[in-house]
Amino acid sequence: MSPRGPVRVNGPAPAVRWPTPPFARGYRRRVTSHPGGSDDDGSATKPEPLVCARCGLRAVAPQPTWTLSVEDGSRLRYCERCSRENLRAIEGRLDSQWW
Repeated sequence: MSPRGPVRVNGPAPAVRWPTPPFARGYRRRVTSHPGGSDDDGSATKPEPLVCARCGLRAVAPQPTWTLSVEDGSRLRYCERCSRENLRAIEGRLDSQWW
């Protein structure tokens, strides 16, 4: 017998279990999952169509070429044509009233 206890000759070493903090296991499950087990509860709203704040052009799907501007706390979206026509004002951070 060794001073540390009995020596295992055959078989795998026993698994070491580290103590986990009480918040580590259940936190993610509580945040990302609903009690029913599904994240899809059908409450998602339909995306609103994009409307250009300058010319009124509508786009159903998201457009990567459109510009988003936040003026006085509201989000304004501009189509590609209006963005190109007013590029200097946009880069100069002028509000749309100065265009």
